[in-house]
Amino acid sequence: LACALAPTPSLADEEGFTKIFNGTDLDGWQGGLDGYAVQDGAIISKPKGSGNLYTKQEYGDFHLKFEFKLTPGANNGIGIRTPLNVNAAYQGMEIQVLDDTAKKYANLKPYQYHGSIYGVVPAKRGHLKPVGQWNREEIICRGKQVSVILNGETIVDADIEQASTPKTIDGAAHPGLKREKGFICFCGHGARVEFRNLRIKELK
Repeated sequence: LACALAPTPSLADEEGFTKIFNGTDLDGWQGGLDGYAVQDGAIISKPKGSGNLYTKQEYGDFHLKFEFKLTPGANNGIGIRTPLNVNAAYQGMEIQVLDDTAKKYANLKPYQYHGSIYGVVPAKRGHLKPVGQWNREEIICRGKQVSVILNGETIVDADIEQASTPKTIDGAAHPGLKREKGFICFCGHGARVEFRNLRIKELK
């Protein structure tokens, strides 16, 4: 059976969303600016010296939409509710961005694969498009509830308080789970990943 193309989101679906990347430069971003570049309307995480690239504004409860494209073996992450210049996976939360199909990642822990809340909640696997194709992703934070939607499939829908009680799945301290707001960042890990069409809606 032929697969129907997903319909283009209607304007009603996008109501209230604001672009957080202008498509031409890194105005509105801070941190590791030298580890990122803008090409063809996308933010590129450079293979060398990527580091963390942060929004200039903090966000608490929000609905973030974006597209990303991986290279073979790529590793990055979306830090949320994180302070500046820390390890977002622990001091905030990190939503994994990873090429799950790479052989070098065959033996990772379930909470390390794409879309997982690193160290806290494993994501459902099998919904990434082939490496080199654009993926659509949404991250929704409302209080303690965090959801990740990949290419239309909900791969995480978790209460982070419940998920970390009595302890987190990785056994490590994650004080960032108690934060109510913080910056959004790209957690570059020395691989080329492209991000585009970033837009956000603050939830009241």
